[in-house]
Amino acid sequence: MDTSSLPLPSNLSLYRYRRTNKSYTEDLGNGVKLMLMLIPVGEFLMGAPEEEPGSEENERPQHLVKVSQFLMGRFPVTQAQWRVVARYDRSTRDLDPDPSRFKGDNRPVEQVSWEDAHEFCQRLSAKTGKDYRLPSEAQWEYACRAGTTTPFHFGETITPEIANYRGTSTYNNGPKGEYREETTEVGLFPANDWGLCDMHGNVWEWCEDDYHNSYNGVPSDGSAWIKSDGARSTKLLRGGSWHNVPLNCRSADRSYDSRANRGSYVGFRVCCVPPRALLS
Repeated sequence: MDTSSLPLPSNLSLYRYRRTNKSYTEDLGNGVKLMLMLIPVGEFLMGAPEEEPGSEENERPQHLVKVSQFLMGRFPVTQAQWRVVARYDRSTRDLDPDPSRFKGDNRPVEQVSWEDAHEFCQRLSAKTGKDYRLPSEAQWEYACRAGTTTPFHFGETITPEIANYRGTSTYNNGPKGEYREETTEVGLFPANDWGLCDMHGNVWEWCEDDYHNSYNGVPSDGSAWIKSDGARSTKLLRGGSWHNVPLNCRSADRSYDSRANRGSYVGFRVCCVPPRALLS
C-alpha cells in the first residue's frame, strides 16, 4: 500500500516509521512462512492516564514494566498459516483448518477461541523445537506502543486510511471514513516503529493472561498474570477489531472473553524467545 498520498489529520503524529530492529522467519512448510520481529529489551509505562479520552479504570493504575527481549509475529496469524499448523500433530485438541468467516489466505484467521490459539502454539512449538506462546498482556502493549505514549502508536487519533475499524465513528476529533464491515489482509496498513502491523483494529488478539479488573497486583516483569484458579477464568483480548469503535482500538484498551468463545472479530499473534543466532 502506498501511504505517501494518504491524508494526515493535523493531530496525527508519528505516522511513518523507519524500522531498525531485526526479524526472524519460520518456515512452516508448503511455502508458508511466519515472520517475527525482534522486540527490544526495555521498560514502559503500562496503562492509560486519566486524561486520555475514552480510557477506563481497568487500564489503571499506570505502572512501570520491565520487558525482556522477545520475538513477536509481524502480523496476526493468517488463514494460510493456520491451515498449515492445523495439519501438524495434535497436542490436546482438534483444530478446524478453515474456521474463518471472511475467507482469504492473507487475512487473519478468526473465529478461533483462546483454547484453539493455545493449541496452535503447542503444535508449532512441538514442530519447531522453539517455545511459541501467546504474548502476555504487558508484552502486547509494549510491542504495540513501540516507544510511544499516545493513544495509538501513530499518534493522538486514528483514521480509517491507516487502520481497519468502525470508521463511521470518531475518536479525539479524528475524521470519519469507511466502515469496511470485515477483516482486511494483514499488512495493508503502515507498521509501527518495531515492524508490527495491525496492532490497532482488524481483529482482537488473545493474550496469555487471565482478566483482572485493574492493575493492582500485576507483575512488573512483563510476565503473564494468571489466577491461581485460572482454569475457568476469562482471557485478555487486545487491539480492537474491524467491528469496534476507535476508542476500543487504543494501545491501552482492554477486553476479555471466555476462553472457549469464538467470533469473527477475534484472532491472535504469537511470540517466542529469540534464537541465539538472531542475537549475535
